[in-house]
Amino acid sequence: MRKTGSPPAPHRVTVLALPGVPPFELGIPSRVFGSVTDEAGHPLYEVTICTADGAPVLSDAGFTLQPEAGPEALAAADTVILPPTHAMPELALGGPLPPEVGAAIARIRPGTRLVSICTGSYVLAAAGLLDGRPATTHWNLAPEFRRAYPEVKVDDEVLFVDDGDVLTSAGVAAGVDLCLHMIRRDHGAAAANRAARMCVVPPWRDGGQAQFIDRPVPEPTLASTTATRAWALEHLGEPLTLARLAEHARMSLRSFSRRFRDEVGMTPVQWLTAQRLELAKQLLETTDLPIDLVAHRAGLGSGNSLRAHMRTAFGISPAAYRRTFSGGRDALAVSASDAG
Repeated sequence: MRKTGSPPAPHRVTVLALPGVPPFELGIPSRVFGSVTDEAGHPLYEVTICTADGAPVLSDAGFTLQPEAGPEALAAADTVILPPTHAMPELALGGPLPPEVGAAIARIRPGTRLVSICTGSYVLAAAGLLDGRPATTHWNLAPEFRRAYPEVKVDDEVLFVDDGDVLTSAGVAAGVDLCLHMIRRDHGAAAANRAARMCVVPPWRDGGQAQFIDRPVPEPTLASTTATRAWALEHLGEPLTLARLAEHARMSLRSFSRRFRDEVGMTPVQWLTAQRLELAKQLLETTDLPIDLVAHRAGLGSGNSLRAHMRTAFGISPAAYRRTFSGGRDALAVSASDAG
């Protein structure tokens, strides 16, 4: 039993490095989760990199990686993360996992949270762990993925999919988004924002945000909505109509709406709602303001409106969210079962 006042045991994250792993994606979990501490500076996660047999693996960058552990680390993990591999072409055809990889994955305890970054989804799918479940992967490979694994409900339009105990992300930077999302789910927005600041990355991109498929880079001579988005973040508690946003950007309504969607991947209304919900979560975590006042300051109107938005977006009420994440208590994962 943990002594009173002692730091909590870190959540154990094990990353399975397979042959052909890209070093960037392999390093995302260590970098992001390794940045998370509680207010006293104690680490909240312990990240271990292992291989399927404990032997070194050759990365796709041409150098060999020496793991910290073998497959036994998978059996002790609370979360297992699968980065991509570029050395198993048989998976693209729905072929079986190599025996040593299948044996390693079989060591994972039931109930362990499973996560893939980019084409790490192929490994989960080949192991049968995505059958009947929603998932995503890199948009460019989605048609191939669907052919190889028809039982998986693929959504190639999003950055990541959170299906409770199984989470999948799109390519490269979406892996960072997903790790920050898990920190937010485990420990709240403040912890995720601290980790994002340490990693010098944006603190939040919604999983439903588009992957920016085949969208051209905006012409530099054209106006951008960047300044207006920054301004809107400072005025979320005010009425922000589409007309007001377009006026601030000095564009017509039609041009602003089109430009905004090209740059952000969602409509201005969708983006505003997401930012207001993020502000509301931070206020719930860090203040004792009444629910109605939180809703007002976040620009969501009434407490009833905030409750409806949070139940739709997160499956939880504002009061339940506050109980889960405020006051420095050990955080619990947010799920649909928390909706009381």
